[in-house]
Amino acid sequence: MADYSDKNFQIRKLKPEHLSQFNDLLRYAFQVTEKELLAVGWENEDIRQSKFPILQHANVIGWFDQDRLVSQISIYPMKMNIHNNVYDIGFITGVATYPEYAHQGLMSKLMKHGLTEMKKSGQSISLLYPYSIPLYRKKGWEIISDKMTFHLKDFQLPKHFNVPGYVRRVAEESDDLIKLHDQFAKKTHGCLFRNHLAWEEYWRWEVEDTTVAIYYNIDSEPKGYVVYLLDNEIFHIKEMVYLNVEAWKGLWNYISAHEPMLTEVKGNNYSNAPIAFWLEDSDIKETIRPYIMARIIDVKKFITQYRFIDIKRYASLTLEIIDPLLQWNNLTFTLQFSPEAEPKITSEPSNHKVKLNIRALNTLLLGYKRPHFLQNVELLEGDSDAISLLEDIIPREKAYISDYI
Repeated sequence: MADYSDKNFQIRKLKPEHLSQFNDLLRYAFQVTEKELLAVGWENEDIRQSKFPILQHANVIGWFDQDRLVSQISIYPMKMNIHNNVYDIGFITGVATYPEYAHQGLMSKLMKHGLTEMKKSGQSISLLYPYSIPLYRKKGWEIISDKMTFHLKDFQLPKHFNVPGYVRRVAEESDDLIKLHDQFAKKTHGCLFRNHLAWEEYWRWEVEDTTVAIYYNIDSEPKGYVVYLLDNEIFHIKEMVYLNVEAWKGLWNYISAHEPMLTEVKGNNYSNAPIAFWLEDSDIKETIRPYIMARIIDVKKFITQYRFIDIKRYASLTLEIIDPLLQWNNLTFTLQFSPEAEPKITSEPSNHKVKLNIRALNTLLLGYKRPHFLQNVELLEGDSDAISLLEDIIPREKAYISDYI
């Protein structure tokens, strides 16, 4: 067992000089070999330097046994649209521990240390892509978004739409692509604003032939893009983003124009809405799986920023939050609503009360599950009036999250 009292066994922030140990631990934990990286076009120097920007711009912390790195997590500082308000968040990735140090409580302590640092930095919520949903649920995370995939045959492609714009292929670093995603993020609940580090991660594992195509309207304004790969007669859609239906139609015109070159289209969809209904031939294959988990780090700060639906009446609701890991989140407070002012947080009790743990709060406020559902599965307690009030004040949008850091 690890001896946490040993002064040589401690948590430290990683620095650029720890690059080799950082890469070694990641590649050992995730079993990515140098041969595999070279096979998809990486150079030896690229492999060595690929994660260097993370140590410069992200918060990477780890356990050191003397001077040997044995466990680590990376926290990307990002911004996220949550119901049309911009939040500072921490995206957790690179969670890894050498097997000989597993089951000693290292990662639990490291996670709590990281969450504490995020709170100090003003990041009231964290995201991660889970390698084990049960494990992260034990630590207070919960599912908040889905990844949908679809498969359609060449003969199921949409027929040509009459749209006034046009499509052009552009470089990965195109200003139009970056600006277009920023516009999309500003109007889309759950979307992450991609900084330079996030765009680097977005492209990190893409092979050489990945292509970006942008739809421009009649005024030559970018309104949508598709990132894709053509391989073995299959059109692989990594991501499709559009600001309006015209752009959606224009992008599908572009995809359909490849019909002589392909037999199938496979794509990812993060909108939480199936695409089958949009197609004339809707008999396609679509699958859905949980994608991103979230954890509110600072309930009070998160609620203060949150944009509840304006209900135009006087009402109050008391919330009792239970968080086994982060004691500062064990709170009871009341939300007061009135027609003439923003919601107010007070300590005064109300006639209506709901009780829920941090997991239920995550998925509720991010819009993944509704209050009545959470009550039915016994993750939320409250009287019928309290639940109905929650239904009225929580926005109904589901989160769009396409980034996998």
